[in-house]
Amino acid sequence: MNPSNFRQPKRRLRRGSMDGIITPASFKREGSINHQAKKHDVEDKTNKLDNFDRADGYHPASRVVEGTESHTPTVIQTPVELPTGPRRRGKDHTNIHSPNQLKSKNHRPWKKIAKKSAIVLAVLLVLVSGFLGWKVLKNTGKIFKGGIFGLLQNTKLKGEDVGRVNILLAGNSSDDPGHAGADLTDSIMLVSIDTVNNNGFMISIPRDLWVTYGPKNCAAGYQGRINAAYVCGEEIKFHQDGYPDGGMGLLTKVVKENFGIEINYYTKINYKAFRDAVNNVGGIDVTIKSDDPRGLYDANIAKVDGGPLKLSNGKQHLDGQTALNLARARGDTISYGFPRSDFDRTEHQRQMLLSLKDKALSVGVLSNPAKISSLLDTAGNNVETNFKTDELRRLYDIVQKINNSNVKSIGLADKDVNLVQGTMINGASIQRPVAGLTDFSEIQAFIKRLSSNDPVVKEGARAVVLNGSGVAGLAQTHANILKAKGLFIKAVANSNAIKPSTTVVIMKEGQMPSTKDYLEQKYGVKVTTDLTANPEAQYYESDFVIILGANAVKTAQ
Repeated sequence: MNPSNFRQPKRRLRRGSMDGIITPASFKREGSINHQAKKHDVEDKTNKLDNFDRADGYHPASRVVEGTESHTPTVIQTPVELPTGPRRRGKDHTNIHSPNQLKSKNHRPWKKIAKKSAIVLAVLLVLVSGFLGWKVLKNTGKIFKGGIFGLLQNTKLKGEDVGRVNILLAGNSSDDPGHAGADLTDSIMLVSIDTVNNNGFMISIPRDLWVTYGPKNCAAGYQGRINAAYVCGEEIKFHQDGYPDGGMGLLTKVVKENFGIEINYYTKINYKAFRDAVNNVGGIDVTIKSDDPRGLYDANIAKVDGGPLKLSNGKQHLDGQTALNLARARGDTISYGFPRSDFDRTEHQRQMLLSLKDKALSVGVLSNPAKISSLLDTAGNNVETNFKTDELRRLYDIVQKINNSNVKSIGLADKDVNLVQGTMINGASIQRPVAGLTDFSEIQAFIKRLSSNDPVVKEGARAVVLNGSGVAGLAQTHANILKAKGLFIKAVANSNAIKPSTTVVIMKEGQMPSTKDYLEQKYGVKVTTDLTANPEAQYYESDFVIILGANAVKTAQ
């Protein structure tokens, strides 16, 4: 072969090309490499740097098949991929691929990476889900009675049959054993849910309320403040049919008997659970409405706990520790914004509980497995309750329908309630019913009004029953009937004279229409406002005075 055949003619540099670079424009010129392929509409869309490791000389992009008639080179109608890497000895670097093969080869590494990533992600999800599931299983078993699969059920709650579910809440500092009186339940609250009308009420029970514990004496004695009932129950190992064992059992019994309300469920938490729960949901919002324009300040909160507490009036976002400080603050010494002391404290507790309820039931929490796990983790060692797992789903369904505006927040010392007052016993400051040291009748009537959907009961009329029938004991019989109906009986006494028929005197015309209609129907008379004809009625402070006549014997049922 003549080496001169491999000499390349001198070429004038053309604009748009340079040594080592093949531009698409060069393919269009006659005589250029792969020009024949271009005629068959096969395009080489690659535009790559040439291989500078390749030996000098001309390397054709087509192969000539010798021995044909025309000896015309047969051009393979497939684009040639120019090698981009260094040549390796012993290997053919002329690879011929179809466009689909090239595309598949170029994308294959990414598919492998995506597949491996998916496997890793799946493994992580399984591990995380398994861990969260184990925590849920572990903590659910600690807190609630029944298996975890009960969460999938929707069991009717106790009390739903009569349209009302009552829950007793109690909080103490048992998580802080160094705190004096850590086991005393300084926070006691009664939550009542109307499952028919989707409303409810919350009543804070003063921690210093004087009560009778029961037949057995404990270190606190036979009577004492209600916040020691739990400690007493634990001490005497309280056990009685119809009540839980231990401290919460005795506290439940005391509240039921004194407040005249059935307790369906109880929950006891320590303050750590409250603080951590607030943190787990991302904090809560409350509105401070202090009578003091400066807001709230309590120097009794220790610095180590983030004290002193200082909050301005208006909307405030609280983290767990600040919420706990507010739940404890009552302005004992250096403070302002707490004119009612413990009653201000309990009002703030009710406010924060409603805010926490809304936050815990929000989409941002319920759709976040980590937050749910954190809440259960918090509750695991810090909550005691008699709710069963198969009742939780139903409780959630009921509570989420209740707007906070439909929940009454009540303190027994509120201005429009005024059912308790302070006094001293043996040098100790306590709270007692206004009606008397151990007379809870007015409190029971108030609770009954709140709990009932009967319009007569809700009016809570005060009534006096006078016996003018001449039949001994008839007035008390009627008083019991009226009390059962929901009237509050102020007094039972004899009339000044024997009456042939019953008279019902209403002290204020136009008041309490439902009670008026009930009394007219029961006694078959029209109520009167005539005090001249019934002068004895004016001596009683009540809404109605019922003067029984001889015909009242027939209505004593």
